[in-house]
Formats: sequence, structure tokens, C-alpha cells
Amino acid sequence: MPFLEAYALPGDPILCALAALLGLLVGSFLNVLIHRLPIMMLRESANFVAQERGETPPHQDRYDLWLPSSACPHCATPLPWRHKLPVLSWLLLRGRCGHCQAAIGLRYPLVELLTAALFAFAAWRFGLGVTGLAVMACTATLVALAFIDAQTMLLPDDLTLPLMWLGLLVNLTHRLVPLQDAVLGAAAGYGVLWLIFWLFKLITGKDGLGYGDFKLMAALGAWLGWQALPVILLLASAMGAVLGVVLMAAGRHRRGQAIPFGPCLASAGLLALLQGLDWLWRGLYDY
Repeated sequence: MPFLEAYALPGDPILCALAALLGLLVGSFLNVLIHRLPIMMLRESANFVAQERGETPPHQDRYDLWLPSSACPHCATPLPWRHKLPVLSWLLLRGRCGHCQAAIGLRYPLVELLTAALFAFAAWRFGLGVTGLAVMACTATLVALAFIDAQTMLLPDDLTLPLMWLGLLVNLTHRLVPLQDAVLGAAAGYGVLWLIFWLFKLITGKDGLGYGDFKLMAALGAWLGWQALPVILLLASAMGAVLGVVLMAAGRHRRGQAIPFGPCLASAGLLALLQGLDWLWRGLYDY
């Protein structure tokens, strides 16, 4: 795609600014995704169970990423367009609903600002060509997965599996890694965490990981190749250990209580994707 690649221009400050603006808009959509996708999954599950029992499905109204229109989760008042502007609306409304004055979570501007910053960095490294846009798609999906798992302990197949297949498609032309490395990475990513899961279960009798973690690791392997898996696993494990200590120190976590591993995997994957393995290995070696 020579036309699109002509606009790659890594390091161009104007393109980085445009990418940040795009990130704000995508981040606004990610907030909808983060909030609604787990609810959609629970509704679908409840309907399936009811149908299996021969009962009337409890949820027959339309509820997806598009309808009903965005509304305050507290008073259910539909939001006018001026209350949907990324970050700006939250600041102007001082973090409160314009109708009932209920507090609006800090997560909303945080997701928008984080996505904007990551998109700008992706444009700085890869430009806005096909590779840069693909990296931004991966970045947005990882942000959504991290926040969904942090809130619900779920890593939806609707995100992890498309992310894996997209990684393999992107690497058909060796954009990030050779296709052979991507295929091996997807297989090894799933297999390594599957093996760790069963070894931990045999030793302790407990589930240490979820199957969504396997699929997310497979997706990261598809994007970054099998060579990236050791550093991703090492970083994610270190992040998980630090997170557990911080949560226990803050009184928000008990010893033995499960913590979501998806945010750690997603964060480590983002570092490997945006900074590169050489930088990560050098940082770990220096540390």
C-alpha cells in the first residue's frame, strides 16, 4: 500500500498531534466498550441459560455498543453531544453528571488521555502508515482489555481472539515480525500459560490464571513473535507482584485473593510493542 505508507513519517510532530486527537476519540469509544461489553456478555449468558431451560429470555431489549444512546449510569438521563466531548466535557462538568450531579468516574478521562498519549507515541515510532495504524488498533484493544479485566476479571473472547488473528494478518508481510515467528508466538503464548496454569493447579489445587490470559498471551505472541514472550511474561509477573503488594498495603487485597493478570500482560505487551525488545532487555539487564 504505497499511498498509505507515503504518510508514515515516523517522528513527525504534526502527525503525532493528529494521532493524539484520534486517540481521544478512540478513547471515548473505548469507555463505551469497557462499560458495555461485560454487561452484554452477562445478558447473553442469562438469555442462553433461560433458553436452555425453556424459559423466556430475561433480556429482550436491544443493548449493544450503539444502542441505547449514552446515558448517565446513575439517573439514566441521555447525554447531549456537548457532554460527550473527550476529557473536555469531564473538566467542564467538574467530574459530575450535568443532570443529577452524581460523580463521574475518573476512569473516563484517564482512558481517553492514556489512549491519546499511546497513539501519539505509536505515530512517533511508526508513523501513520499501515503499520502505525495497525499498532494503534492493537494498542486500543490492549487498553480496553486491561480496564475490563481490572474491573470484572474478564478477558472477552470478542477482543482477544480478533486481536490474535489481526496480529497474524499484520505479520503476513513481516510488518513487525516474520510470519513464522508470529505463528509460533501465538501457539507458544497460549501453550506456556496453559502449562503454568496446570502446574500451579497440580501443586496448589487452585486456579492461578484464567483461560482469557492464555488467549491474550497468544495474541501478544501473534503480534510480537515468540521471542517477545519471555520478556513479556517476566515483566507481567513483576508487575503482578508489585500490584499485589501495593493492594495489600492499601488494605484492598487479602493474601490468597486473586488479582487480574490481564492488565499486567497488556501493559507488558504495550511496552514491548511500542518500545521494542532491545530496549526492554537492556533495561532489565541494567536493572
